[in-house]
Amino acid sequence: MTGHALPLTAALLALALGGCAQESEPEQPTDSTEVSGEALGPPPPADLPVQEEPASSTEAASQDEDTIPPPVQGRWGLVPGDCASDRGDEKGLLTIGPDKLEFYESVALLGTIKERDESRIRATFTFSGEGETWIQDVVLDAQDDGKTLIRRDYGHDAMPGPLKYTHC
Repeated sequence: MTGHALPLTAALLALALGGCAQESEPEQPTDSTEVSGEALGPPPPADLPVQEEPASSTEAASQDEDTIPPPVQGRWGLVPGDCASDRGDEKGLLTIGPDKLEFYESVALLGTIKERDESRIRATFTFSGEGETWIQDVVLDAQDDGKTLIRRDYGHDAMPGPLKYTHC
């Protein structure tokens, strides 16, 4: 029985190796632009700036959702003098950027956003100023086509009522 199995095994092995030995020819392109580098044109010079792909609308929307809404951003004054003073005593001036609030003697960094729409935000802010740090829940609501800002603070040491600012 072993005498018959050996030739059969050798034949199967030769058949298997024969299939491996055949090289398939690489697929030939049919379009001349795939063959010649000249048909594709020279590569751009290395010193040219690379244009980045624009962010998709979902990426832009996601980034916007992590910031203070644009209508809320800007310079706001509690009284007219806060917007016009050139003496540096604008104690009621509030400057709002994409992720922070700047007051006369303190700065507040945007934390967790609880509510947000195109002209309103409610979020926690980490305040620091005059050697102290505290966290405050704040609502900023732009009204009257961006002419008025209503600010409400909630929590420990919050202002007792809303503050009304005018856009500078």
